[in-house]
Amino acid sequence: MPDLYSDILLDHYRLPRYRGRLTDPTVSAEGLNPLCGDELVLDLRFDGDRLVEISFDGKGCAISTASASMLTEAVQGKTMAELEVWIAAVRDFLRDGEPPTTVDLGDIEALAGVSKLPVRVKCASLPWTTLETCLADYRAK
Repeated sequence: MPDLYSDILLDHYRLPRYRGRLTDPTVSAEGLNPLCGDELVLDLRFDGDRLVEISFDGKGCAISTASASMLTEAVQGKTMAELEVWIAAVRDFLRDGEPPTTVDLGDIEALAGVSKLPVRVKCASLPWTTLETCLADYRAK
């Protein structure tokens, strides 16, 4: 099994990117992992179909926080269709541990070890399921 707490994961945990709240976001959503208490808020600003700004805030374990930080770096500038591809690819990757062929995950591959620990899959998935909620809310507007 790959080392769960790699240097990349710990770097995102200790120095999370895009942490904080946006003023006047287009859409926000809250995520909660009831199994461990991780909480997350994602704020997104869209320009039409394109995500132009994103931030997160909340409290959670190293895996949840690192996953949120990695998400914010990975999805900036993506269209709604591209975001859907990313969400599906990361969901499958976190569950199976196999890198997708559809996108280059970059730092997200540091989460490969969570696939062996189902409880940790929920921690790493929280930001991505919250992003999914944001997209559904944005479409409903």
